[in-house]
Amino acid sequence: MKIYVSLLLIVSLLVIPSCKKSPSESSGQAEPQGSAEQKQQEVQKAPVEAAEAEAAPAPKAEEVAPAADTGEGLVPIDIKLPKPLFAGTPQNIKVTNLEKPLGRPRPPFLAPAGTKNVALGKPVVSTDEEPIIGEIEMITDGDKEAGDGSYVELAPFQQNVTIDLGAEYNVYAVLVWHYHKEARVYLDVVVQVADDPDFITNVRTLFNNDDDNSSGLGSGSDMHYVETAEGKLIDAKGVRARYVRLYSNGSSSNELNHYIEVEVYGTPSDS
Repeated sequence: MKIYVSLLLIVSLLVIPSCKKSPSESSGQAEPQGSAEQKQQEVQKAPVEAAEAEAAPAPKAEEVAPAADTGEGLVPIDIKLPKPLFAGTPQNIKVTNLEKPLGRPRPPFLAPAGTKNVALGKPVVSTDEEPIIGEIEMITDGDKEAGDGSYVELAPFQQNVTIDLGAEYNVYAVLVWHYHKEARVYLDVVVQVADDPDFITNVRTLFNNDDDNSSGLGSGSDMHYVETAEGKLIDAKGVRARYVRLYSNGSSSNELNHYIEVEVYGTPSDS
């Protein structure tokens, strides 16, 4: 009997270890050979791929030609603007044919390379030889600010100022600041150029918003505009001239006429 029991004990010790399953058998599937090594390589590779993806350049957007690249040798003229003294949309200005504010900065004005303000420091004469405020020379002194001491106040009703450029120039733009300390509209604004100081020879009109010919210079179709720190830029289209004359006839605020600065952008004429 003891021998029989001893044999059973020995058999049980031999059979039980053979019945234990390996970890792969317990999951129901055998793990493929080399899978642990592949996982380790993927873990090491992931940060590298992420870094390469982050450093990769973004797709190129469609390239847009710059504003000055017109293919005609034109570049934006360099305009230095004064500090604005008021903001917002002016109210209750009752003027016919009034243009709406642009609502954003004026686009660059293109002209041939070398175009500059040829009116700076040039002599000025006026129909009002003794201004109420300021001196006529201030109109071309380079000061475009709107504060006291920077503007010229001329007598009521129609007045004009004439700038002698000293020689003939190809004029591409005339830029005028009447008064931009507050929102107002100047009336019967007419800008002309000529070959002589009396405006008899080869007179050409660049701008005219006198829609009822009250100035006697002809009816104009240009729109009235609200004065701002940007000034009014008038496209002269390269006209050749020596003298520039600007008219006005009071404003929406009063009958007086004002000028802060006039700039004339041009290049020397060949002849």
